[in-house]
Amino acid sequence: MDHSLPAPDAVRPWRAATLVATGFAALELVILLVIAVVALGRPLAHHAAAARAGATSSTPAHTIAAPAAGKPKLARGSVEVEILNGNGRQGAAASEASTVRGLGYVVGNVGNAPRADYSRSVVMYRRGYRAEGLRLGRDLGIKAVGPLDGLHASDLMGAHLAVVIGS
Repeated sequence: MDHSLPAPDAVRPWRAATLVATGFAALELVILLVIAVVALGRPLAHHAAAARAGATSSTPAHTIAAPAAGKPKLARGSVEVEILNGNGRQGAAASEASTVRGLGYVVGNVGNAPRADYSRSVVMYRRGYRAEGLRLGRDLGIKAVGPLDGLHASDLMGAHLAVVIGS
């Protein structure tokens, strides 16, 4: 039984088809990459421009600018501040109290915070005393300033602001 072998050109049509399919796939990939760059490029460009603009301002990029609080209504000598030790180190609240007194504030209660695991210091203010809280934060170099959190106005024993000393 003799069988004739097919001609060499008849055996290789799959190679040409593979090359054509690979070419189309490469073209599709390039088109998808162009679409991705155009679709993602605009938002990334706006984000990069905002980051560059933020880097030139004095506000750190991770800080969200709060609306203006206005000018403090009370002079430093009329603002009572409660100092609480939130890090557990003995004498931390007393040391901070002398610093606050030296800045002209009235120091009220000096004691321990409800917890001793504050990772950073924070200035908290009672309702209506946001501007005074921001000023005290600037005076002490404390960037975390906010309304009472974890404390009640009654816990301040009449003080306007509270400083919780962190690690």
